[in-house]
Amino acid sequence: MQQDPAPPTAHLRVRADRGHTVLEFHGEIDIASAAEIAPHLDRATSGPTPRVVIDLSGVEFFDCSGLRLLYRARRRVLERDGRIRLVCTHPLTLRMLRLTGLSRLLPPQPTREAALDRPEAASGSL
Repeated sequence: MQQDPAPPTAHLRVRADRGHTVLEFHGEIDIASAAEIAPHLDRATSGPTPRVVIDLSGVEFFDCSGLRLLYRARRRVLERDGRIRLVCTHPLTLRMLRLTGLSRLLPPQPTREAALDRPEAASGSL
């Protein structure tokens, strides 16, 4: 596993693990932190066939700005024939994912290990 020497922002750490780019979100994901995260997320989803894991384990608060980040990442990855997986266990965030239907398109995994070990499969259709 490879790690960046410093987090790109206070709300994001990017790592490489088993051929995936893992984006670990931290703290409160709101409009301000989403604006900081977006360029790093775009970079992680810009290449051919990106393999991305978004880990929300360290998130304390998650609003619609965070949902927009997830939808954007999913769209960009699928447009490039890649794979995207989500790690989330926070009850309120899981509820938001279910209410918006995003949990059907991007099924949350309970741990990063589960997301990385999940068999190759597309994460829903566009």
